[in-house]
Amino acid sequence: MAQVPSPVTIVTTTDGSGRRWGFTASAFSSLSLDPPLVLVCPAKSAGSHDTFVAAEHFMVNILSAEQAGIARHFARSGHDKFTTGDMVPCELDLPGLPGATARLACAAHAVLDGGDHSILVGRVEAVYVGDQEPLVYHNRTFTRPEAASPALAAAR
Repeated sequence: MAQVPSPVTIVTTTDGSGRRWGFTASAFSSLSLDPPLVLVCPAKSAGSHDTFVAAEHFMVNILSAEQAGIARHFARSGHDKFTTGDMVPCELDLPGLPGATARLACAAHAVLDGGDHSILVGRVEAVYVGDQEPLVYHNRTFTRPEAASPALAAAR
């Protein structure tokens, strides 16, 4: 699966006490146009897993090519991921990343079992779309879309 390019996202939420939570995910996909549904898959072993499966809302920040450092920061466990000040309140007052390629604010729609991951299905309620080039995860590294697909680059 390392050869399959995927978008890089940071998924965020807040819990009942107002604490912010987030994780980096490349297991993200559009699911349905009508209704507008997306899915993201957090590892069951993640410290934030239980918070996300119980959340009423969550935000999917689709990262731009310049945001690989932020992706690495949110991928590490054992520290407060929000100390750098990169996230600000955005759509639905959820923690969002300015400069993201897109942000999707979602209401929890369903939680499904996915082996060692859960599948969070979110109904998109608010959207921000920028014009930045997206960050892609391919062959266990962050890259740009052209570098992830030599055939695409050759076609241009």
